[in-house]
Amino acid sequence: MKREKMACVYPGQLLLLCLILSVVPIAVSAGNDAAPLTNHGGRLLTGKLNVGILWYGPIPKAQKKAILSFFRSLNMNTPAPDAAKQPQVSSWWNIVESYGAASGNNNNIPVKVVNQVFDPNYSYGKVLIKDFIKPLLPKATGGNKNTLALIIASKGVTVQDMCAGSCAQHGLIENQPYVAVGNPEEECPACAWPFLPSKGKTGAIMKPPNGNVGADAMVKLLAGGLAGAVTNPFGDGFFANAHGGDILEATSKCPDDLFATTKVSVDLKTGGAFNAVGDKGTKFLLPAIWNPKTSSCWTPL
Repeated sequence: MKREKMACVYPGQLLLLCLILSVVPIAVSAGNDAAPLTNHGGRLLTGKLNVGILWYGPIPKAQKKAILSFFRSLNMNTPAPDAAKQPQVSSWWNIVESYGAASGNNNNIPVKVVNQVFDPNYSYGKVLIKDFIKPLLPKATGGNKNTLALIIASKGVTVQDMCAGSCAQHGLIENQPYVAVGNPEEECPACAWPFLPSKGKTGAIMKPPNGNVGADAMVKLLAGGLAGAVTNPFGDGFFANAHGGDILEATSKCPDDLFATTKVSVDLKTGGAFNAVGDKGTKFLLPAIWNPKTSSCWTPL
């Protein structure tokens, strides 16, 4: 199930670097497709999910705060009657968990950040290809087994395949699953839609719910990468074939254009657009996700 993918550093970098890498299939936001996501017989990540984060580059406090709040929100349920009034981040995560039921397992997934490491000086430079991501993974996990490694890169860092097929990278290196996300504000504004204009996208540009384009775009991309890592961690889980030999996964199956046609709430105080509420009332705009039970795209609103 592995495929070759061309990774290129786009203009604006001092170095043009193109190379063929063998990776777990890349999920692309290629729009909806008639074929549903199906389980190809592979294992899913199940049970308690420990996450280790490596913050790569000088990432602002606001972005760290939003991302950590997102993780705390995944298993947090707002007590009634408030729960009926506000869409929940945990409801979005429940859809991710439901992939386990679709494959015959009871898959409650409590998530906990168990390790954080900081690399503010770009120890492997500002172009993170797979070879450079590899030595960062044990640092992210702190050597803890059964931990999902998460690499979060600051503005100005090009993460492998950003703008070249996938806004959020997830894969497997020597049996270590990982997710790698960059700040798309400068490197790939298309990955920051609907907070930044993007060619070919329809609908109004929306204000980020936390007032920081980088923070809210990274949460949105992280959510998609996390869903893919859980539902298709080894490249043989839930996915659908797309045109051009790529694949669609849990969130890339549902086109971003849904934001232009589905209901999105607006915070009356800040004007920020959101579709889910989590820890301490923090608001997020999460990607639509394929619901395996209804075989349709779903959002918290």
